[in-house]
Amino acid sequence: MLANAAVTTMLPVVDMARARKFYEGGLGLVPGGSRPDGKFVYRVGGSTLALFPKPEGTKAEHTAISFQVADIAATIAKLKQAGVVFEDYDFPDFKTVDHVCVLGAEKAAWFKDTEGNYLCLHEDIPQLAAATG
Repeated sequence: MLANAAVTTMLPVVDMARARKFYEGGLGLVPGGSRPDGKFVYRVGGSTLALFPKPEGTKAEHTAISFQVADIAATIAKLKQAGVVFEDYDFPDFKTVDHVCVLGAEKAAWFKDTEGNYLCLHEDIPQLAAATG
């Protein structure tokens, strides 16, 4: 029933100005404008990201958004130039190298927004994605 419905990701923010500076200046998202209910929206690919004010905040302890990119290393380099700080992990079964972890048929890298939400970049590994798809 919802296979063709548009999707909006909703993220609560404590400080809208701070969050907008990160999403626009750090991630390069193009402002879509304010809504009467206080939300601020961005068009991202074929989806929408909406930031909404929530004074007490709420941060996800899991990946809240994952952006699919064609070249994860190049995207990391550009985001780092814009001040984005990437997470690194070193667990027995989960390790990042140059901020990237290989997970099955994709590469992934994580960073946090100004509210502490985990955001992710992911890139399909073509030969593995084709074999598992």
